[in-house]
Amino acid sequence: MKWPFRKRSEKLPPAEPTRRPAGTDASGERSIAIGGDHYGSALTGDNATVVALPPEALRPAADVDAPPGLDSLHNRPHHFVGRARELDRLDAALVAPGGTVVQAVYGLGGIGKSTLAAHWAATRDHGCAPVRWINADSEAGVQQGLADLATALQPALAHALPVEKLAERALQWLATHTGWLLILDNVNDPADIAPLTQGPATGRLLITSRLATTWNHATTVVRLDVLDLEESLDLLTRITTAAGPRDLDGAAELCAELGYLPLAIEQAAAYLVENQLTTPTPRAYLGLLAQYPADMYRDGAVATATERTIARVWHLTLDRITALHPLAGDLLQTLAWYAPDHIPTTLLDGFAEAPALNKAIALLTAYSMITPDPDSGGLTIHRLVQALARTPDPDDPHRTPDAIDQARDRATTHLNTALPSTWGDPATWPTWRALLPHVDALADHIVEGTETLIAARIFNDAGLFLCDQGLSARALKHLQRAFASMERVLGPDHPGTLISRNSLAYAYESAGDLGRAIPLYEQTLTDCERVLGPDQSDTLTSRNNLAGACLSAGDLGRAIRLYEQTLTERTRVLGPDHPYTLTSRNNLAYAYRSAGDLGRAIPLYEQTLAGMERVLGPNHPETLISRNNLAGACWVAEDLGRAIPLFEQTLTDCERVLGRDHPETLTSRNNLASAYESAGDLSQAIPLFEQTLTDCERVLGRDHPYTLTSRNNLGYAYESAGDLSRAIPLFEQTLTERTRVLGPDHPDTLSSRNNLASAYESAGDLSRAIPLFEQTLTDCERVLSPDHPLMVAICGNLARAMAVRDGEGGSTQP
Repeated sequence: MKWPFRKRSEKLPPAEPTRRPAGTDASGERSIAIGGDHYGSALTGDNATVVALPPEALRPAADVDAPPGLDSLHNRPHHFVGRARELDRLDAALVAPGGTVVQAVYGLGGIGKSTLAAHWAATRDHGCAPVRWINADSEAGVQQGLADLATALQPALAHALPVEKLAERALQWLATHTGWLLILDNVNDPADIAPLTQGPATGRLLITSRLATTWNHATTVVRLDVLDLEESLDLLTRITTAAGPRDLDGAAELCAELGYLPLAIEQAAAYLVENQLTTPTPRAYLGLLAQYPADMYRDGAVATATERTIARVWHLTLDRITALHPLAGDLLQTLAWYAPDHIPTTLLDGFAEAPALNKAIALLTAYSMITPDPDSGGLTIHRLVQALARTPDPDDPHRTPDAIDQARDRATTHLNTALPSTWGDPATWPTWRALLPHVDALADHIVEGTETLIAARIFNDAGLFLCDQGLSARALKHLQRAFASMERVLGPDHPGTLISRNSLAYAYESAGDLGRAIPLYEQTLTDCERVLGPDQSDTLTSRNNLAGACLSAGDLGRAIRLYEQTLTERTRVLGPDHPYTLTSRNNLAYAYRSAGDLGRAIPLYEQTLAGMERVLGPNHPETLISRNNLAGACWVAEDLGRAIPLFEQTLTDCERVLGRDHPETLTSRNNLASAYESAGDLSQAIPLFEQTLTDCERVLGRDHPYTLTSRNNLGYAYESAGDLSRAIPLFEQTLTERTRVLGPDHPDTLSSRNNLASAYESAGDLSRAIPLFEQTLTDCERVLSPDHPLMVAICGNLARAMAVRDGEGGSTQP
């Protein structure tokens, strides 16, 4: 039922005379017709309009020197942090002698490309002059920047020539002089700057652009990334404390929330400076950001230019992207709901036909909105881009509420499709582990109370996978969310809601919180009987699950009664050979075994195994588990002559059928080792325990419950061999990790504490053993029932240790 550049410019030496076409001057440019004694005229447009040209226009561009003060680096940053590696890379390109130097700095809007270029040009020893800044976001912008250079060189030309002729004049000057530096800022289309990049190799170009994929011709290509935490804090602090000290509570959290993006940090810092009374700290800004995200992304400080806010910067980028391919905008909004890193392309299956999808991915990549991740074969997107892309803003046509809702639902559907349909098969675990961060992100981003049924099912299944991986705390968050959603959408009596409640109870049980698990199981059983009927299969499963929880709580009497009732009814409703009936018989046998009634347990195990072999076959995984359980009962009954061959056969069959790394195989190997240990054959037991622990750590991970149990068992084997120097560290490590992974009150944690205390006792260190026994007993009395087997064992262990202490008249030191 569980779902489940500074020197004066130099003229080039005169060129050798060459033969050239009539009507051209020495530079190769088309000549301007001359009329009159002092002034020339030119034909412009379709009509022969005469424009008077000053003598300056007749001078060859090669003869024009750059006057002092020609630099136009007007936006040198007031605050600059970090970027040492990037600055060094820009410096390195200048070392190479001769030839043109084309340097491109690309990255996400707001990443600090223009700031880096301005800082490098203003502070580094590049030896370039003049330094000119051109806003190169369009062909018109490039042309105007070149025209401005021409008029700066020869002011008399300002009103004598049209912009396009001034731009040509500037190109002639650049082609006949060396040592200059042009900064072409915010290039959107390489074709706009082609007259410069494809011209004579006489100067240096520094390009900034959001485009990532078109700079193969550049001498240096620098991809600019976000700042690190220290640099981000430095930038925030410099701006906010420029006028004096400031309370910076929450500064690190704010930088992290803004994804260490320089423009976002500058925007936030400027806002803090201008709103010291209403927003006194970065933490207060965080609160505003959470409550009013659209406003905070859109609005900067009063002095902040509108086009320099995060929302506006990316709005302009999206304008261009969606004009080229509307699907790219939809894709970006969909990716906004996942985790920012390692987004597998499987989440985009069915998003669009392959050519259209590939074009959308390529376009977003080209504009640095997403980044291919070679390590994972997936995609990466900046978290602030995501935050903006999923924040509705009625004033932004790219982020209308309807568009945001549609993107959320697309993301949910694609994630649901990509997830495996089951969670217990180890073959599906790599996929689950790859997609879990995206499940977590979706859960964080969807407002509680707005989940769809598809989202609820995602959370439910992810929670059950996490339970089986021993990650109960994470599982509970998802399963609580799933149950609340199911109950809200379907109602309390819908079968899907009942299943979800059962799953939540299972998570509490896995976490060792039986105080919450059992009432949920009880409520689910009552509701199943009322809604579905007492004989319905899910009702019987619900009763079985309640019995299991009672068994875990040590309430053996109630557990046995429930198991007996379930077996009787499953036999009647489903038949004696139905797999569920066989499972019920196995569970009852386990309850008898837990109660020490091996006289009834072993025959039931034998009967179950025979049924499994007959119905499912000798190699079915459930049959292998049944044989393991029978062997375990024989082991408890100290019939090792029968138990060991059964364990050996089970391990051989598990390795053949399931593979050496399957969890059931690991369990079987552990059990055989335990039987060897009980038989006193530590020479066979210890290597098997060591192999099992190594395999569990490799296959399941260091924190999986099976791994923790395996470490505990190896420690116990070392203790049995008298090797306490290896046993005690393993017990201490197991207790630490179980406390961290399972929690201090989980029965396995309590058992681990007991085992460590026993090892201290064996080492003669009663000063540590007895307090640990006492602490464990107190915790057990609070968490477990009085007749729980662990309670009984700890009481006996404490009594024995105290008797030894009292007999010796004090604590014994190791």
